[in-house]
This record gives sequence, C-alpha cells and structure tokens, in this order.
Amino acid sequence: MSSRIPWRVRAGTALLAVLAGIGAFAAPVPAQADSQPEGLQSVTYHGYRIEVPAEWQVVDLAENPRACLRFDRPAVYLGEPAEQNDCPAGVVGRSAGIVVEPITARSAGQATAATARTQRGKAIAPSAASSNDTIQIAVEDAGVLVTAAHTAETENLVRGVLASAELTGGAERTALPRAAQRSDVTPLAAAGPQPGSYQGKGFDACAAPSQAAMNAWQASSPYSAVGVYISGSFRGCAQPNLTASWVTSQTANGWRLFPIDVGRQAPCTSYSLKMSTDPATAKSQGVTAAAGAITAASNLGIPAGSAIYSDIEAYTSTASCKASVLSYLSGWTERLHSGGYLSGFYSSAASGIKDAAAEYGNGAYTRVDHLFYAWWNGAADTNTGSYVPSSSWSNHQRIHQYAGEVTESYGGYSINIDRDYLDVGNGSTPTPTCTGANLDFTAYTTVQSGSTGDWVKAAQCLLKAAGFDPGTPDGIFGPDTAAAARNFQAGKGLTADGVVGAKTWTALLSRGSTPTVQSGSTGEAVTRLQRALTAALGRTVAIDGVFGSGTGQAARDYQSSRGLDADGIVGPATWGALQSGK
Repeated sequence: MSSRIPWRVRAGTALLAVLAGIGAFAAPVPAQADSQPEGLQSVTYHGYRIEVPAEWQVVDLAENPRACLRFDRPAVYLGEPAEQNDCPAGVVGRSAGIVVEPITARSAGQATAATARTQRGKAIAPSAASSNDTIQIAVEDAGVLVTAAHTAETENLVRGVLASAELTGGAERTALPRAAQRSDVTPLAAAGPQPGSYQGKGFDACAAPSQAAMNAWQASSPYSAVGVYISGSFRGCAQPNLTASWVTSQTANGWRLFPIDVGRQAPCTSYSLKMSTDPATAKSQGVTAAAGAITAASNLGIPAGSAIYSDIEAYTSTASCKASVLSYLSGWTERLHSGGYLSGFYSSAASGIKDAAAEYGNGAYTRVDHLFYAWWNGAADTNTGSYVPSSSWSNHQRIHQYAGEVTESYGGYSINIDRDYLDVGNGSTPTPTCTGANLDFTAYTTVQSGSTGDWVKAAQCLLKAAGFDPGTPDGIFGPDTAAAARNFQAGKGLTADGVVGAKTWTALLSRGSTPTVQSGSTGEAVTRLQRALTAALGRTVAIDGVFGSGTGQAARDYQSSRGLDADGIVGPATWGALQSGK
C-alpha cells in the first residue's frame, strides 16, 4: 500500500522576496490558472510539486531524454536522464538548476552521506546540507531524488524553491535502496592512483559518458584516458553517470581518469564566481576547494596518489590577478598534498599556464605537480612552445588539450569532446609535506655537500615540499640536494651556493601560510615561526606551537634587528622577511 501523506511548506512570498533581493530575474508574469504566486510557475513530477521562477526553462526528459542537464542557465529537469546526454564539451559556469528524477538503482548510486532524506510529513530543504554547491534530497514519499545546483548568490533562491515543495495525490512512496542510505559503506575503488603513468591520447567531456559509450569507444577509438569533472561549485553539467561504480568499471577496463575540479575563477574575468583579489584570501579559497575535491574523489573511490586538476579558465593577466591565481593554486596544492593527492592545474597556455611558468622557481608559491594546458594547435604532443620552458614540469607532468569542442563517433556513440594528449607519471606518490619528519632542533647547523644526518634529511624534506626535488630524503647531501638548494636560493634572491645556512634555513622553515600571530596564538604557524626564529637568530627558541613570552621576545629581537616595527606581533612584514631568508 502506498503512502500518500501530504506535506508542504508554502514559500511563495518568501521566494518572491529572494528573487527581488537578488534581482536575478525579469518582471513577474501574470498569475497562472492554479493561482500560484505571481512570477512563479508550478511543476509537478511523480506527485512532487515545486514552484520555480517563471523564467526558468522546464525540460521534460520523457520527451527529450538526451537533453544535457546543464546548470549554467536556470532550468528544472523532470524525469530520468538518458544514459548518454548531448552535452557540449565547453559548458563552464553555474547559475541554478534542479533535477527531479525517480528513485531507481541507477539514481541511488548518486547518493552520498550528504544526501538528505525527508521525514514523513516534514520538508527538510531549509536545513539540508550543501556539498560542492549542490543540495540533494531523497523524497521517498514521492519516490524521487532531487538534485539542486546553486552558487553562493543563488543558494537562498534554490532553497526557497525546495521549501515550496508539496506532495500531491499522485505521490507514491519508493524508498532509497538500503545500500544508498548507509554512510559507512566503503566506496568501490579505482584500479590504483589516477591517471597514474600513461602516455597517449585522451579526451574530456562535460558529462561522464555512459558505460555503453565508454565500452564502444574503448573498442574502436584512439583514446585510453578520460577527463571527468568530479567537483567544484562552478561545474556546468550534471553527472548522472558519475558514481563510484562507474569509476571502478572504467579503470578496471583499462581507462585512465584525470579528475577535474571547476571552482573559483580568476578575479580579472567576468565569471560570477571569482577568487579574491587578496592573495591570502585567495589561498584560503584554494584550500577550501581542494578539501571539497578530496571529499568528492574519496566518495568516487579515486584514491590518494591521484592527481586532481583545478580548472581556471582563460583570463587577461595583470600582476594582481596573477598573484591571486597563484596564491589560490598554492592553497589548492598544499591541501591536496596534506590529503595525499597530487595537484594539477588546467588553464589556457597563454594565460594561467604562462603565469605559473613565469613563477616556476618562486618559493613564495607552492608549485603544482602537473600542467593541463589548452593550446588548440592540433598537435598531439606535450610541447608547450614559448609558453613554458621545456625544462619545467618535464618529468611526465603534462597534459595538452590540443583541440576543442569536436564531435566524434565510435561504435554508434557520438560525444562532443576536447582532445587531449597525456604524458604523465610518478602519480603514485604525492609531494611530501614533511609530516612525521623531525624538523625541531635547538639549532640549525649549516649543511652542504658531503654532510650527513638528520639536519640533511630535514633540509631535503623541506626542499622537496617547496617543489625543489633533491631526490629521496636520505640524510646524504649529494649533488641533487645541492642543485635543489641552489634553485630554491635563486628563487628567494639568496646567494645560490647550494649551502644550507642560516638564511636558507630561515626561508625554508618559515614557508607556508602567513596568518598574524601574537601572544596567546597557538598552532602550526606558531611552530613554523619558532623554528624560523631559532635559525634566524642563532639561538634556541622553544618549539611548542604556543606563542608565549619567550617567542614574543624572540619576535621583537628579530624585528628590531631587521628594521621592522618591534611590537612582537608577527604579521605580513615579519613573515615576508622570514620567508625571504632575512
């Protein structure tokens, strides 16, 4: 016997207030016959009814099952998407959109621990969690899964739409399958880190292709790698096929995946979602984006050791814009590394990639591990021309998107794609963050060629974390360590002699985020400060992560000796001096 319990939170007035506040839509249209509030339209599927702005497009997937579920323009999609959708490859950006589809074994595969579930007689949309700017609710009393995409600017609007929901007499209960309701289920796992070591052709598409399409393309296309958009609040397309099961099936069949995140864009663009013009804030935004990407990868069974690529579209570079982008990527990279993942960066070769290459040796930024660059010259190789020196990211660290938005057909399945050529490797071990290594010493002794021991191992680990590879940290100061030290020193404007003395130690030990710390502060930044002051002053500063009187006196002594305001408050000027090796 079906359950038909009406529940409703009428939000017409509130929704119109949100519309007016956002100013996102045109003037209201006349009221409809069923007397819904002016400017809104009612849409119903499987007995689940919501009110959406009159300007939103309504797409009936029963009539147009291959329609692309795209969120770059406001729309509501009703019904079950086809396994293969007609999506253009170049959809970027997000406005707002809602997909209402039946609960089936296939749709249940999209459910995660963040998926909300309605309780009988109660709508929970206002409190449902948003993950990667997506709210998902299983409305079991109507047998539908509701996926709502939004941006920061449209979240209140989308929540208002969800809160307007009611059940009609046509609602019939379908429970979410038990496996999808469990939050303790371990995701299926990809066949190793992705994309791993691979050289050859690949493609990326806005929406992950169906299993049938992937099988057909595997049999007859020249491609063996596929880019998939796994996360990011600026993804333009829905992903009805992208589940942990899909990931496992593709990698088991020999496909290599290169996961992509589409988040904040450069501040010098017209995109609605942009990173901050303040570099410190932009870096924090990169950290947040990486945390979301790690969660998405984990939910899909994409393991640590994989690379995840941040998609930052083309922009007209300025010094300020460049600083924001590279700061964002620093936070992105550092957070991915702390989670055991490699960092990648996708952009136009002429803008973002060129900017990253220009600061390749600048220790103020944490360098990404892989480049994924758009240069549509038709050449299936990883040559970067004049945009990136051949010596940079040269160790199997490149993907070239060499043609864009072309439609190809294999085995009867047509997909609009971007063509890529990959030369990637060393993907199983992320750059170390020195977690677990001993970096705490009462003095930081000068080390150089021929030196051995724990100080050498610490220097090697810090150099590697800064993006200058000395080889495996083994405590032996050989030619590779000397070369890494020279490159780091050159990037800091220090004497590039390959000898790790007080100035180089200071720059290495202070590297990282630069929050203002003072008496009473605690945490990792204070620990880095204490290490750096020990090296810079040549005397022991207790390394305990607590900013007490001893740390305050050391900070004042350092500031006074370097011509800074000796107030004991460590802000941008003091961090800048320390990170420059002064």
